[in-house]
Amino acid sequence: MPRGYGEATRRTLTLDRFKPWLIGWIGYWVIQIIGWTMHWESEGDSYLDEIYKSGRRAIFTFWHGRIFSATYYWRNRGIVVMTSMNRDGEPIAQCIQRFGYEAARGSSSRGGFRALAEMAREIRNGRDTAFTIDGPRGPRYVAKQGPVLLALKTGAAIFCFHISMKHKIQLNSWDQFQIPLPFTTAVVLQAPPIWVPTDASEAHLRALHERMQTILDDLRKRGDSRW
Repeated sequence: MPRGYGEATRRTLTLDRFKPWLIGWIGYWVIQIIGWTMHWESEGDSYLDEIYKSGRRAIFTFWHGRIFSATYYWRNRGIVVMTSMNRDGEPIAQCIQRFGYEAARGSSSRGGFRALAEMAREIRNGRDTAFTIDGPRGPRYVAKQGPVLLALKTGAAIFCFHISMKHKIQLNSWDQFQIPLPFTTAVVLQAPPIWVPTDASEAHLRALHERMQTILDDLRKRGDSRW
């Protein structure tokens, strides 16, 4: 192999490792600075307290397009988040870890069962978990079944929430990703927990999945309509 080719390969590998680190740090500071300026309101705080008072853990469940605001609002709780195994997932993982999250690498298309097993272990160790429920590639606002399966396996409660911002930039992406503008008002809407019995039948699991979908849809419509 020509010497120059080997050096070019090493430079490429070094750059590939450096880019997620750099993007992760940039994302961290952008979220940190904008999040600090925002005015936060919340409704339904008692529902998360209800889960903790039961002695169980929470499976945070929300739409992919609200990652920016959710990352800041729920920071420093040690929540374990399922993040994609593809190239886009690495900068996200590096960014959220700086906000006190942990990353379980996997998705509905790659490594999903392995990530679910890792999240189940973390719940048993007393940690909460989280899903961007229509990620990593959509369809937008279509909830996948991961939280229901994890709740069945662990006894943790599905905790649905939605964040709606008054002033924001909405990207032309599959998830309509939203970036809040500095000093905007944001409301965090939280729903009563969904409990999944350990002996739930397939029909019952489907019904709970539909209920989760309905709750997330209702939170989004109620939150976004107020602006």
